[in-house]
Amino acid sequence: MKIIRYTNPQGTIHYGSEQPDGSSFRIDGNIYGDFKVSAERAVITKLLAPIAPAQILCIGLNYGRHADETGAKRPERPILFVKGINALQHPGDPIEIPTHLPSTEVDYECELAVVIGRVCKNVSREHALDYVLGYTCANDVSARDHQIKLGGSQWCRGKFFDTFAPLGPRLVTRDEIPNPNALKIATILNGERVQDWTTSDMIFDVPALIAYLSGSTTLVPGTVILTGTPHGVGMAAKPTPRWLRPGDSVSIEIEKIGTLTNPVVLEPV
Repeated sequence: MKIIRYTNPQGTIHYGSEQPDGSSFRIDGNIYGDFKVSAERAVITKLLAPIAPAQILCIGLNYGRHADETGAKRPERPILFVKGINALQHPGDPIEIPTHLPSTEVDYECELAVVIGRVCKNVSREHALDYVLGYTCANDVSARDHQIKLGGSQWCRGKFFDTFAPLGPRLVTRDEIPNPNALKIATILNGERVQDWTTSDMIFDVPALIAYLSGSTTLVPGTVILTGTPHGVGMAAKPTPRWLRPGDSVSIEIEKIGTLTNPVVLEPV
């Protein structure tokens, strides 16, 4: 199933089941529990991120060629950092380059996002995917100056700004993606394909990440896991880095899921 989240003309937020012809039917119930697809067609005034995350857990340096392009040693264990739920952004809404706490080195990162569908703790790798509700596209927007030089030797400050976690446009349930590590993934910046690879290059695959993150730790329904980015980030562009600028348009494209597009603007003063 393909699940969307939207507002209707009355301003109420609903989930919908997207159909092959592009129409949607309203979902009644709890998407993390019992729900059903109604016969009522969804009247969509605005498409939202497909879920409101309970938390956003992120994995760094998780693609082999990306680790190589940054000159970093391939990690022996997953590298964890977090984004706040304040960073969530909807499809079509702008990524804001920070101006109050300024950044001049904002980067794109296409990522497969995993959404946990039920309480998950101490799960084995073999059963990890049983706890997944579905998958969506994510952009792990990163202020590299704050991540690398100004963040006190940790990554969160450069990853935590408002609008730095676009998600969408839909959530595809796990039955439609039996192997999340066999998907094409790309970033298109102003019409140019700047990242173009496959999720098979993950150093730690999706089941391994869920098993690791759930170790002695409860992952609640609505937990979003960003699983890392392939090579081709702006920071590593040659001969000079390629940072996001106002007026840019950045799209994340993942096979079987679709395309998430956001414009880039300056944070309003």
